[in-house]
Amino acid sequence: MPQPVPGREVSAPGPEAVADWLHRGTLLFRRLTDTVPAHALAEPSLLPGWTRAHVVAHVARNADALVNLLTWARTGVETLMYPSRERRDADIEAGAAWPADRLRPDLHAACERFAEAVRTMPADRWSYTVTSAQGRPIPAREAPWMRVRELWIHAVDLDSGIGFAELPADLVDALLTDVAAKLGSAPGAVPVRLAATDREGVWSLGPDAGAAAVPAVHGSAAELLGWLAGRTQGKELLVLGDGGAGSLPPLPRWL
Repeated sequence: MPQPVPGREVSAPGPEAVADWLHRGTLLFRRLTDTVPAHALAEPSLLPGWTRAHVVAHVARNADALVNLLTWARTGVETLMYPSRERRDADIEAGAAWPADRLRPDLHAACERFAEAVRTMPADRWSYTVTSAQGRPIPAREAPWMRVRELWIHAVDLDSGIGFAELPADLVDALLTDVAAKLGSAPGAVPVRLAATDREGVWSLGPDAGAAAVPAVHGSAAELLGWLAGRTQGKELLVLGDGGAGSLPPLPRWL
């Protein structure tokens, strides 16, 4: 039986890794969208209340929203990701109603616009501070990683044969690091450690998560990510602490 012992904390990815995941993730998401039969785009995705077409429309509009951030950084003129939450939601609903022969080209074009914005970004503007959709000040250099996150996680949400276990192992580690950091800083976060059973990675979540008495959630890195990102119930995970096996702690909402 696995024990909640200290392990290797996983570091943040470098720009070369992010660029590789961005390229591969774009190709993957476009391929999945292109190969899903037209009628199946109207079927449910893994996200409650959303069809696959909703997911595709969201990923397309996210590309344009991130272009807005890079435009802001390049020009210095405030350009928010979305004019409002209401406009964001309306654009997704509109795109989800489009036929496949309009939705797919729209996704391709949006992906190209973002790729061009990244290619043409002046090197000295990547450090410029912009604001995320959640109101968080961030350097523009975070935009490619934000796009990576959207592409790969929503590729899973399409429910088209790709699960978290099929994602590159180093990307799963990076996503776990990112999600754990965000959830761990949320108000009321419960301290817990996440221990991967298929490698040495360990992630801390919440205040004082490094303390010896804090329970540890054990499972494969992909299983941990699915639970942490709110995509699974974590039924395959095991919680161990000083009192033996326990229940999974409640998680704040991610994004």
